[in-house]
This record gives sequence, C-alpha cells and structure tokens, in this order.
Amino acid sequence: MKPAPFDWLQARTVDEAVGALVAAEGDALVVAGSQSLGPMLNLRLVQPSLLVDIRGIEGLLAVDEADDGAAGPAITYGSLVTHAAIEDGRVADGTNGLMPQVARGIAYRAIRTCGTIGGSVCHADPAGDWGTALTLLSATALIEGPAGRRAVPIEGFFLGPFGTVLAPGDLLVGLRVPRLPPGTRWAYEKCCRKPGEFAESIVGMLRNEAQGTCRIVVGANGGAPVVIDDRGILRDGFDPVRARAALASAGLDGDPYLLKLHLAMMQRAALEVSTQVPGGRR
Repeated sequence: MKPAPFDWLQARTVDEAVGALVAAEGDALVVAGSQSLGPMLNLRLVQPSLLVDIRGIEGLLAVDEADDGAAGPAITYGSLVTHAAIEDGRVADGTNGLMPQVARGIAYRAIRTCGTIGGSVCHADPAGDWGTALTLLSATALIEGPAGRRAVPIEGFFLGPFGTVLAPGDLLVGLRVPRLPPGTRWAYEKCCRKPGEFAESIVGMLRNEAQGTCRIVVGANGGAPVVIDDRGILRDGFDPVRARAALASAGLDGDPYLLKLHLAMMQRAALEVSTQVPGGRR
C-alpha cells in the first residue's frame, strides 16, 4: 500500500513547527527519522493531512551538559539525536555506558542511523528501549507547545501503549538525563526471539549501595514502563519470591509465560549488578 495524500512542511524553527501543529488542529504528525512513521503511513494506519518535517531544526541536534542546581548534573539530548550517535559515543554520556549499550541493541544499524531518541519516545511502543531506559534513569521530557516550554518527568510522559501526554501542538524538543551518581551499578537485560527483533521483556536496574538505593524498571509489558523500588529483591543476590510478588503487585502476572520472562530478565540483571565493579563496566 501507499500513504493517503498529505501535505508536507519543512520546518526550520521550533516555533514554526509548533505553529503548524497548532494550525492543523490535531490532524498533523511530526516526521524525523521516520523508522516507525514511514511503515504506518504506508499501511494507512495513520492518515494525517500534514507532515511537519523537523529534520532541518539544528537546535534539536544539540547536546548540552549542565548542572541545573538542585536537579544536579545532567545531559540534555535534543530530540533529533540518533541511536547511532549515542551508540558510537559521538555525544556525551553521563550513564557510564548504559545509554550506548541500550542504543546498540535497538533493531539494526540502518535503523539506528536514522532513528531518533525523540521519535522513539514519542512513538511510545511498549517494546521500545528508550522508554524503559529513560524511565530507569529518571529522565525529564522537555516539551514546546502553544503555551511555551514545560518539563514533564518521564514517568508521567507515557500514558500507555502508543500514548503520551503530548497534546496537539506539542513538540518534544529534548530529554534531560541526570548523570549517574558515583558508585552506581547498572544492568539492562532484554529478551528477543532474535537480535534486532521487538523485545518480549526488558528489565533495567540501578543499584547504589552507598546511597542504599535500588531502582528496577520493567518494560515490554504491553503498557508504560513499570517502576519497582524494592531493595529487598536483591537480598542475598536475588529473591525470586519477592520479585514475583512485586510483579504481581504491578499487575504483570496475568500471562504465565511473560511473568517467567520478566523474572528471568530480573534475575540476570541482579546477577550483573552484583558482579559489576562500582563505577565501571565488567
């Protein structure tokens, strides 16, 4: 199939893009890497009257390192930064290798070269990597809209499968990612039928013994990433009973097969953070 007819606007500024989205009154979509939107257009799963091309907005490629006072040191990635740029280390990384590893496992190199971090987040595919990874990292989405710019914690950005807080006229312009504190260990495990395929289960884990913190995020669960803050799961290495109870409490025990996958990925992540050198990769 081929797309239904649509108009095309090559936006040169964020204001121009937002203005076009507002004028379209919800009947426009933003195009960047087009790794998800392209197939959806061809299958006529979406039929917008206008596509707003933001690839010419240079500011959306910027990467800014700053210490934002009370929020602490962080790196802000423009929404057009590609997976490959993160994978190759062409942009700053404050996550001690976590973000490059996540990028490296997304689909295939051709897709990583074109696909963008902002596009992936806005698509909000439950099996997408950046939703889980950025939730694990407590990132913040920076959104430009008719009323100006606002910052939304990533946990409040995803409403469900393929659903976000973005309203007609809103444009995701960046993602602010806090630097991991010294001594933080991390793991990111996912199960795919073969490399490059959509994940059936994703588990990300952060552990900082000095701060007494443990953060676990379960993705590819059919909805928004689920956060589990329970240090007890890592008691004696890994507590499967407590992990199962946490997944059940989050409503992730409905499918016995997927429950086993989530538990297996959680156990792998627990093993990795327990054998990792603090502040460095194994």
